[in-house]
Parts: sequence; structure tokens; C-alpha cells
Amino acid sequence: MKGKKVVLAYSGGLDTSIIVKWLIDTYGCEVVCFAGDVGQEEELDGLEAKAIKTGASKCYIEDLTEPFVRDYVFQAIKANAIYEDRYLLGTSLARPIIAQKQVEIALKEGADAVCHGATGKGNDQVRFEMTFKALAPQLKIIAPWRIWDLDSRSKLFDYAEKHGIPVPVTKSKPYSMDRNILHISYEGGVLEDPYYEPDESMFLLTKSPEKAPDKATYIEIDFEKGTPVGIDGKRLGPVQLMKTLNKLAGENGVGRIDIVENRLVGIKSRGVYETPAGTILLKAHRDLESITLDRETQHLKDRLAGEYATLIYYGLWFTKKRESMDAFIDETQKNVTGTVRVKLYKGNSTVVGRKSPVTLYEPDIATFDASELYDQKDASGFMNIFGLPIKVEALLKKKR
Repeated sequence: MKGKKVVLAYSGGLDTSIIVKWLIDTYGCEVVCFAGDVGQEEELDGLEAKAIKTGASKCYIEDLTEPFVRDYVFQAIKANAIYEDRYLLGTSLARPIIAQKQVEIALKEGADAVCHGATGKGNDQVRFEMTFKALAPQLKIIAPWRIWDLDSRSKLFDYAEKHGIPVPVTKSKPYSMDRNILHISYEGGVLEDPYYEPDESMFLLTKSPEKAPDKATYIEIDFEKGTPVGIDGKRLGPVQLMKTLNKLAGENGVGRIDIVENRLVGIKSRGVYETPAGTILLKAHRDLESITLDRETQHLKDRLAGEYATLIYYGLWFTKKRESMDAFIDETQKNVTGTVRVKLYKGNSTVVGRKSPVTLYEPDIATFDASELYDQKDASGFMNIFGLPIKVEALLKKKR
């Protein structure tokens, strides 16, 4: 690797700030930094200057927010993807699009290798490297955390101090944050004690339910073919829709979860997440499906939702399996069009109404009153046939 070029996935955080210097010292190589903007907001301020000052030859900052929401977040919503019934995959969804753009830049730059700052204990190493292998198997992959002797946060701080590298966290506040337009995650440091309740000052996107308004907020979300397209009758683009929902949900304390999840590498990890817009969209979308999908399709799709979420969590976005599942998901969404009314109140989001021009809900059948389309006498024959195996088993058991 001596004298070669490496493209580093760069966030300006503790790990990647150090990695720039470490790569140059270890390999004598040129380092090109790349940051994918997926909605980190002010975290990107001054990033290019910092990368150059630390030793990088250049720093690309690419705006990926629109395709991230459109092609990743909304596709996961259409799939009702949620990992272990809690985690809305904020980081998991962002890594593939970042790694894809990193590969594009590496090929454009004629680089020999790509590098990431994910640890050897986490999931992100898998998400980056499965993308690298799928899209550019000829590139060498450098994972410093699996090579260097800087095996603790304390050693990283000491290295940064020794080389005059500015870092955005301190030893007194060492938990790790990852932000994009879908969520903010908090891990590590004081949060490694699963019994420790996070300080209220940590949260950036959501008010505490105790401080949320005393009056409920009602919103209506419009969907077309499973994709959210508007709020309260106003059509919005993907990014603006997410920002609007994040603000509305955050003000009402919606979107916090505190979980211990099972990482791919076999470690249980405590994470605290804020996912305001995603929480509402997932609930609203699944509810709209309840009146627009037939029972058998819905049940099959529900069974596959967990499989789809696991696929994303495991970093297998660029695989035939995901493409095949997307084909099924997109087919199921052709009639998932309509409006869902949601009530936001002190940390809760509750669906209170749904309607669709292609609804399968027929009041004349569902009613407890007399119906022209359903004769309750017909149920007698159905009960006899449906219960026949149960009845035969009971009769034979009694006979024996």
C-alpha cells in the first residue's frame, strides 16, 4: 500500500479524524476523504477544512439526502421494516448509500483502497464492506479498528491530543452519536450500563413527553402506492416531508426508544434512538394497508417484514435477495393509496382514521346490522367444514 491512494468514509468524528493521520503514517498514502450528507445538519459544518488540515488531499461532501429518503427510507416504510420489533434501522439504511457513493469516488479517483472507521465489534463494518464487495470487489478494504493498537476510546483521545487533532467529543462525554434525517442514535460511554437512564439533555430531536403540549396534535398523511407524499393535504417532496414530520413528532415527544439489540456479530448492544418521522410513517403506512390489502397478501407481507428488516440490519442491501423482495413489496403497494389520520400526544402516536379510494373495507359487510351482501346463516356450513378436523380428533380420542 505504500504510496497509494485511499478513499476514507469521513464524518469528522473521533475515529475518522484520527484515521486520516493514521493512514498517512502507516501506509504513506494519499488520503481522500468523503462525507455523504444524509441529513446530519450542522455536523457537516467545517468538515472539508478539517479534513484538509488533518492531512487529507481533498474532501468530497456529497448531498445524498433526497435519494436516501426516496430510495431507502421510503422503501423500508413500504416494507414495514423494523428490526426486533423496535429499531427503525436509521443507521442501517444510511450505510449502503454512503458506501455506494464512496465506491464511485474511489473509482473516479483511481484509488487502490477504501477505508471506514467502523469498529470490529459493530454492524457498520459489515454494511460498508458488503457494499464494497458487491460493487467493487477489486478494491482493497482497510479497517483500522481491526489492525491498530488504539483499542479504546481513551487511547484515541490520547492519540488525538498527541497529534493536535481536534475531536468533537470529550472523555467526560464519550457516547457515540450517529445522525441522519431519519434518526439520531446514541451508544457507548455511560449508555453501556443498560440500567442507566439517559440524561434529558442528550436528546436533540424530541421533547420529553412530560414537556410536550397538553393538547393533542392531529395530522393527516397522504400516501400514493405506499409512498408518503403529503401532510394535511399539502403535497411535499421526500426531504421536506421528513423534516416536517420530524418537527411535528419531535414537539410532541414521539419517536424515542431505548433498547438492547442483538448485533450481527453476536453482541448485545444498548442503543437509544430518536426516530420521530419514521415512527409515525411506519404506523400510518401499516394501518393504510389494513384497508387496501387482502388478508392473504397482508399476512405474507407481515411475515416478510421481519426478514426484510434483518436483511437491512445485516448489510445485505446490494443482494439479489433484497431486489427480489422489493419486487414483491412494490407489487403489493399498487393499491396502498389513501390518507391516514394520526393523533400525537405526549410521546404517543395513534392512528384514529384511515380512508382510501381503493379501499377493501365494505361497511355493508362489516356492520352488525342487517346486510345485503352477507347472510349469517351461511356461516353454519363454514363452521362445520372448518371445525371438522377438530371434531373428528375429539370424537376419536373419546372413542379410544
